[in-house]
Amino acid sequence: MRVVLDGNRVKSERDFHRELAALLDFGRHYGANLDALWDRLSADVERPVHLHWAASGTSRAAMGPLTFDRIERILQKTVEQDAAFHWTDRFTYELG
Repeated sequence: MRVVLDGNRVKSERDFHRELAALLDFGRHYGANLDALWDRLSADVERPVHLHWAASGTSRAAMGPLTFDRIERILQKTVEQDAAFHWTDRFTYELG
């Protein structure tokens, strides 16, 4: 599955959680925080999934590099976990 996160709609961490939760159907019990994001991405999201974060520079500028980088570290950690597990179907992402 390929999903596109519109960075023009993501100006804060809260926006990120809201938008991604809708795209990946996290459900109403999603905690909308970085720990909950890791929990969902590492175990609950059916693979394969490719996340394209379009206009990610806009998000980074609006939310600030510290918040953006914390989110991206979780995305990268998920990629690394899937590779370490040698899964054929994996989570991947790209910034655009």
